[in-house]
Amino acid sequence: MYSEIHPWDITDEEVRRFRPRGIILSGGPESTIGNDAPAAPRAVFELGVPVLGICYGMQTMAQQLGGRVASSDTREFGYAEVTATAPCRLLDGIADREDAQRRAVLDVWMSHGDRVEALPQGFTAVGASANAPLAAMADEARRYYGVQFHPEVTHTKQGARLLERFVREICGCAALWTVGNIIEDAIGRVRAQVGQGRVLLGLSGGVDSSVVAALLHRAIGEQLVCVFVDHGLLRLDEGDQVMRTFAENLGVRVIRVNAAQRFFAALAGVTDPEQKRKIIGRQFIEVFDEEAHKLEGIGFLAQGTIYPDVIESAGARTGKAHVIKSHHNVGGLPADMRMQLVEPLRELFKDEVRELGVELGLPREMVYRHPFPGPGLGVRILGEVKPEFAALLQRADAIFIDELRRHGWYDRTSQAFAVFLPVRSVGVMGDGRRYDYVIALRAVE
Repeated sequence: MYSEIHPWDITDEEVRRFRPRGIILSGGPESTIGNDAPAAPRAVFELGVPVLGICYGMQTMAQQLGGRVASSDTREFGYAEVTATAPCRLLDGIADREDAQRRAVLDVWMSHGDRVEALPQGFTAVGASANAPLAAMADEARRYYGVQFHPEVTHTKQGARLLERFVREICGCAALWTVGNIIEDAIGRVRAQVGQGRVLLGLSGGVDSSVVAALLHRAIGEQLVCVFVDHGLLRLDEGDQVMRTFAENLGVRVIRVNAAQRFFAALAGVTDPEQKRKIIGRQFIEVFDEEAHKLEGIGFLAQGTIYPDVIESAGARTGKAHVIKSHHNVGGLPADMRMQLVEPLRELFKDEVRELGVELGLPREMVYRHPFPGPGLGVRILGEVKPEFAALLQRADAIFIDELRRHGWYDRTSQAFAVFLPVRSVGVMGDGRRYDYVIALRAVE
């Protein structure tokens, strides 16, 4: 079903204008008992639609409706068990097992320091954990529910069932938001924004920009021009692969810019990862701007920004989100840039982007590649970035990934990559000792 994610400071009028069938209040890093704590708009509780509060969302719901939240002596982080303590439409029939008293038990993921101490009027406690006696609450009359745990993570085994119960049964939403609908909607938006204008896309070769290229090519055809910047920090032979996929197979116009020397020169002597990200981001934008000046009639710059990029870069209108890392797609754009931004994937998550890619005809092995950072190997080389370090890392990473594929492990890991460490160590090669650089291998499920 179609959904939108908004920051907590959305206005009451905007909430009403969206006319939601239901509302989910997410978790968050703040404390509801702090000064200027984020709170749900009043309209959330005035529309008469079902509301589900998750972690912080449950706490702010309880507090805003007359309950009480306090800091807990013990912070819960990680695995926990929640036992059903009363019937509840949201949780009935959903369980991982039963306890000795035949009560349903859920294996869940917790991450909180505060907890609800007193329920608002009309609510009943429907779940408890060892550290949170009020781990789930319900007001069946108003269809308000709160859970202290996180159903949206894979570690909560029944989380998907719980969310489907809320959205499909309690909110009454139909599952009509398909990949085909998303593509149709995105194409319509792009055509409305661009008109007869020409669009320049910075094609990185990663999943996101590749899907944007395929989507824009379908939407506006020859109005799209792709600039592929080979900054010397891509995976082994990736530049040639990108050109084969798009220029040869899809018929997309791709201009390849070999800018490795420029990027390495800009990165010389820089060791801080955040600085490296910003330098690479600035170089990308400058290259795009220069290429745009060489082309006639370019009015738009397209980017492969996806929703997690926006979230991690403090995308809320207040700018109060906790910054995890900066992204070259969503930061560092020059104020005087003469092109308008086109970001058709900005509200989509990675799984949705991958499904779009397959539907648009991109090779599955490209679409389902592991995530690769926008700054490329620049942030997988610890310390200063040098051409010889990048060359070594490319080869090592290719060997690692090839071995994972050969032994059936690549698709069973979420992300795997090699990291270049700026230290030397003694190792054995053949019958001799060798003093050389160290590569770290990381694989994450």
